[in-house]
Amino acid sequence: MQLQKTPTSLVFGVNGERFELTHVHPSTTLLEFLRTHTRFKSAKLGCGEGEAVFVDDIPSPPNCLHGAYIYSAKPLARVRSIKLNPELQLDRVRDVISSKDIPNGGENIGSKTVFGIEPLFAEEEARCVGERLAFVVATSCALAAHKLQRPVRIYLNRKTDMIMAGGRHPMKITYSVGFRNDGKITALKLQILVNAGIYVDISAIMPHNVVSALKKYDWGTLACDIKVCRTNHPSRSAMRGPGEVQGSFIAEAIIENVAATLSKDVDSVRSINLHTYNSLQSFYEYSHGEPNEYTLPIIWNELAVSANYDQRTKMVQEFNRINTWKKRGISRVPVVIQLMQRPTPGKVSIFSDGSVVVEVGGIEVGQGLWTKVKQMAAYALGAIQCDGIGGLLDKIRVIQSDTVSLIQGGFTAGSTTSESSCEAVRLSCNILVERLKPLKENLQKEMGSINWETLILQAYMQAVNLSASSFYVPSMSSMSYLNYGAAISEVEIDLLNGETRFLQTDIIYDCGQSLNPAVDLGQIEGAFVQGLGYFMLEQYETNLDGLVLQDGTWNYKIPTIDTIPLQFNVQILNSGHHQHRVLSSKASGEPPLLLAASIHCATRAAVKEARKQLLSWSNQEEDSIFQLEVPATMPVVKALCGLDNVERYLKWKMGRT
Repeated sequence: MQLQKTPTSLVFGVNGERFELTHVHPSTTLLEFLRTHTRFKSAKLGCGEGEAVFVDDIPSPPNCLHGAYIYSAKPLARVRSIKLNPELQLDRVRDVISSKDIPNGGENIGSKTVFGIEPLFAEEEARCVGERLAFVVATSCALAAHKLQRPVRIYLNRKTDMIMAGGRHPMKITYSVGFRNDGKITALKLQILVNAGIYVDISAIMPHNVVSALKKYDWGTLACDIKVCRTNHPSRSAMRGPGEVQGSFIAEAIIENVAATLSKDVDSVRSINLHTYNSLQSFYEYSHGEPNEYTLPIIWNELAVSANYDQRTKMVQEFNRINTWKKRGISRVPVVIQLMQRPTPGKVSIFSDGSVVVEVGGIEVGQGLWTKVKQMAAYALGAIQCDGIGGLLDKIRVIQSDTVSLIQGGFTAGSTTSESSCEAVRLSCNILVERLKPLKENLQKEMGSINWETLILQAYMQAVNLSASSFYVPSMSSMSYLNYGAAISEVEIDLLNGETRFLQTDIIYDCGQSLNPAVDLGQIEGAFVQGLGYFMLEQYETNLDGLVLQDGTWNYKIPTIDTIPLQFNVQILNSGHHQHRVLSSKASGEPPLLLAASIHCATRAAVKEARKQLLSWSNQEEDSIFQLEVPATMPVVKALCGLDNVERYLKWKMGRT
């Protein structure tokens, strides 16, 4: 975002688009403009301004108590008793809440999914590290408040949260693969062990998600044996692209090893194993769509041209030839992911002053759901075509629904909540349009032109029902579809310390006909950067007891502004009209995260060049097959081509003189 001020105008650029506001005071700031201008005033600027009010910032109510969790530091630990230290009572610690304090008739349930429950507290035995044993003064605030009859407040610090929450599902993969000399794979058999932690949580969906993402390539014949394993770790849970990010990466790792075995260029092996439309039909029986919907071949070739892939590959090779202590790698990776739409409710109500309130089952968590819903409501109600209807967007607001107003709200997941919610709102608006049309036609005969406010006021006076709800249930033909995309990433590694610099990433992603390109662009960029953290930075190790070692920001490293690719180019492919999708749109929330594997694969290419050089100094033959861990942190990269290179280089140099 860039800002330029003149005495009479404010000029700024957002996402490459130029805006100018004339006749403003020279001291006007961009933030002030965004906060007051109708186009941006609904945006959530609080966090960026430092003015966001978080729960722990809200003043405590009178007579409020505070509390903290006690968790097990050992797995399979028998709980003999939990007692309050007398010294703590002197410090006004009032009580310890445990499973024994659950009222008669209550249940020991901390969380519940369709697959099973996780207890609020361990009872006789703590099955894993991090399992909750008790809560000093307060546990779940409701239980503590019930027992103590006072308000109870909890602040869950980051360390405690990271110890109790299990994160993504680690996996162990064993496979056998058959392939021809040209790199075409003919058969793949996998055995996958999934670490689910101690309770089931959402682990039951992992086999399906892993296989769905794994099928991005034409394996010829595919056989998978996936076992979900109970371990002494906290329960693993859902995180953006659960199972899909692992499955997609497993596919890339197999492609990389096949190419290394054949001593072939890995990009040629990827290309030869991309699906044809016929193989796509076999692997995705119910979601392959029509032939013109299979856009991956177009994306694959167009990305190579727009990102100058062939030329940059030669430049990387030349860089590696002339540089001893830094190596570069470049990689092109596809994504094919199957998404499912779910039944979703929507409700639209018009007030007597013409303002509109919209409710949907989805939750706004920063993915732009409410922005798209507002636009859809304005678009659908615009069919009335009254005077002044162009300003309808400013009259619409989305409010958070509850289980009373929308009893079948469902859950926000799977990347398709926005489009399903938009369709539910569109159906609700269509009901209102049909109710209002006869009245509008009668009023036009009497009054000529009519504006929106007059129409709505007359509707109120004539007792027209101005609230409509709908429940969007996708048909079999629109319930599932495939998303396509590809990314090219280039990185540079430092052989001496293992540091990886992310030089450039180019993405083309098929959004169908985007409901809001600005929102979808942000989702693509954000998902990719989040995936970069998963593949390169965010190490999550545990000790033998299952206790997480990276339990805070000091040693758990998330992406920051200096880890975003230095040049980041994203292109949205607006593919053709499709009658079975919501306004021909496609999802953008989770699939782009899988493209971050291109960063890991590029790092692997750079490490391969470093190892080739390293082995040449030792007069050893090239060992082309090696394993680059996820995440590929600095120590991991350094271990493969690290500091001892200097000593080897000097010995090699002295041996030549």
